[in-house]
Amino acid sequence: MYRTIALALAASLAATPLAAEIRIAHVYGKTGPLEAYAKQSHDGLMLGLEYATDGTMEIDGEPIVVIEKDTQLKPDIGKALLAEAYGDDDAHIAVGPVSSGVALAMLPVAQEYERLLIVEPAVADSITGENWNRYIFRTGRNSSQDAISNAVALGGEGVTVATLAQDYAFGRDGVAAFKEALEATGATVAHEEYVPTDTTDFTAAAERIFQAMGDIEGEKKLFIIWAGGGNPMGKINAMDPSRFGIEIATGGNILAALTAHKELPGMEGATYYYYEIPQNPVNEWLVKTHFERHGTPPDFFTAGGMSAGMAIVEAIRKAGGAEDTEALITAMEGMEWETPKGTMRFRPEDHQALQTMYHFRTEVQEDKDYGVPVLVREIGIEDMNIPVRN
Repeated sequence: MYRTIALALAASLAATPLAAEIRIAHVYGKTGPLEAYAKQSHDGLMLGLEYATDGTMEIDGEPIVVIEKDTQLKPDIGKALLAEAYGDDDAHIAVGPVSSGVALAMLPVAQEYERLLIVEPAVADSITGENWNRYIFRTGRNSSQDAISNAVALGGEGVTVATLAQDYAFGRDGVAAFKEALEATGATVAHEEYVPTDTTDFTAAAERIFQAMGDIEGEKKLFIIWAGGGNPMGKINAMDPSRFGIEIATGGNILAALTAHKELPGMEGATYYYYEIPQNPVNEWLVKTHFERHGTPPDFFTAGGMSAGMAIVEAIRKAGGAEDTEALITAMEGMEWETPKGTMRFRPEDHQALQTMYHFRTEVQEDKDYGVPVLVREIGIEDMNIPVRN
């Protein structure tokens, strides 16, 4: 008798449909050299989902479930984990990764499974360029946005630039876009250096730059594109490039990396985010909440992760749910939504998020242990002609 009741109960439970839920996979490099970026990205994603759902973590009554997977910054692992997220976990949408190299390996998986991948924060142009497919959307900025905003900040007639970058997609795409953007300003690139991602000794690269730039007349800058450790700015600055008339320049970075900027007051560039720059209700909430929970300000990729989370909620609401990928794509193409940086817009042609960038000048402030990027001017969506590269 008891066995009959148990079997009947089991059958009843099996016949009862499970509560609908929205499954989001965060596939990102939790461990490895870019671990700090990854933590910021995940914290921001969760804050974005929280803010956009008024703290309920539900969309139209359906709970949000976030599944975390660690790529370890390895392309083959990232590719396998994304397939696992779509196939085994039945994730409706995936977010990530940190590394551009890993992102490029993951793009075909989204196309194979016909599920969305929101790229955040990997930067390489080729992600929404030659390697793009229609299931890819990117909330993070791309190399062209970095490059064009920095060209606006640094370029001009008579300016000569050398570049130093890491020898992979992030660095090479960044330099290519920067060179193209500089042409419009009248500046020229005289020398390029590419070094391995784990480089810590920049002596040889710096000497080649000094030799190439030493006899050139006029204003000279060394523009550094870098992610992770190694501190190329501080180490090259210690070699006194000013004896060759060369000024160091770079874009924005996470707070930990800005400690090297303290040695370079007055340095200019363009940045994606610094918590004191944007003035809008979303960023005010982010800054206040992050200080309350972590005792620190939100960082570069916290804002990016939050932008991705808010985009997901907006898209699912517009599409009437997370199940229909085609409805999500239709909802997201041309979609505008609010972020800590203000309004972003997905460009229909390549699904790249168009967004404001910020021309900054570095200041040394008594209460900060890093060089503070103080706003010179906003470089708005309409101020940058971002090429469509696919």
